[in-house]
Amino acid sequence: MADINNLLAEFKEISVSPKKLLSEYIAEGKKVIGCFYYCPQPLVTALGMVPMGLWGGQVNPQRAGKYSPIFTCSILRSCMEYGMTGEYKGLSAALMPILCDTFRGTCGAWRAGVQDIKLIPFVPPQNRKDPGALEYLIEEYKIVKKELEAVAGKSLSDRELLKAIRLYNKKNAVIRDFTRLANHHLDIITPVRRHQVMKALTFMEPEAVVEKLEALNAALTAEPVHEWTGKKVVLTGIMAEPDDILTALERNNIAVVADDLMQESRLYRTDYPAAYSAMESLALQWLNIKACSLAHDDDNTARGKHLVELARRNDADCVICCMMRFCDPEEYDQPSVIKTVEAAGIGTLSIDIDQSTSDSAQALTKIQTFAEN
Repeated sequence: MADINNLLAEFKEISVSPKKLLSEYIAEGKKVIGCFYYCPQPLVTALGMVPMGLWGGQVNPQRAGKYSPIFTCSILRSCMEYGMTGEYKGLSAALMPILCDTFRGTCGAWRAGVQDIKLIPFVPPQNRKDPGALEYLIEEYKIVKKELEAVAGKSLSDRELLKAIRLYNKKNAVIRDFTRLANHHLDIITPVRRHQVMKALTFMEPEAVVEKLEALNAALTAEPVHEWTGKKVVLTGIMAEPDDILTALERNNIAVVADDLMQESRLYRTDYPAAYSAMESLALQWLNIKACSLAHDDDNTARGKHLVELARRNDADCVICCMMRFCDPEEYDQPSVIKTVEAAGIGTLSIDIDQSTSDSAQALTKIQTFAEN
């Protein structure tokens, strides 16, 4: 148990102090690339650089409003604030996928407001069934590769990229093992601790993720299975922050048994497939993503069906929709998700996620009401 507590303490420190980890990388002479979600991170790793997730934070933007209107989704607005106030100082570049209109606007805003951090944007195809989608995305990734090579000061071979892709698939598998094992130890892996582990992974080098999580998984396996008697939920959305929300789940004897959060499991459920070349493997991964608000699917019930399957597999009582304020793709999905999940006889609850305020009173009241019913 001591090993588990020590490892969980390490993950907690990383999750709450990513800037400290960034400083350590820089002190080691490593270049760090900030990555928004769904970036081709194997390219970064294969070039000997470090990818670090950009997730904003609980901040009331004071400077971002110069370039980002108030209706910008709160995560991108807080990222702009951190970029403009020096919180991201030390990054050699930032990778940004243009996944929605807000990303498109933030691309121009970043170039104007965060001039000291080079931006490398790319546009994944949303019509992923188009015969030209694969070839188009490969060409987009070639541009990203060229830009990253310029930052790294070296060229990248297909062999080196394939090695990095294998590492990322191994990382994905180890993370999925953790989420499975966590459900056997819900007394230890509480909602807050589960989140701290998953968030920390987005800041760590893939080799460190594999090493630390394999150790944690082994330690959890050695512990007796715990029979949870409280309620169980599945979380879906971009993220489930601040921690006050997760603390409220704990306080009301509610466990998180699965998630479809962009900051957590959604990033790791689609592996890079075997392909003709490493660049094709990178591109096929995007084309294979299912049940995600940011990756268009002609079947608008796909995400709801995925959540129903998650809930049933993990015996969950409810799906909690963590709605990022002003996130158009998530808002578009929500009515269909709720309808599909409730039609399957599973309860739903919707709470607002807003990084521009620390007031979560409404969400906490909803959670308490759900716990008491």
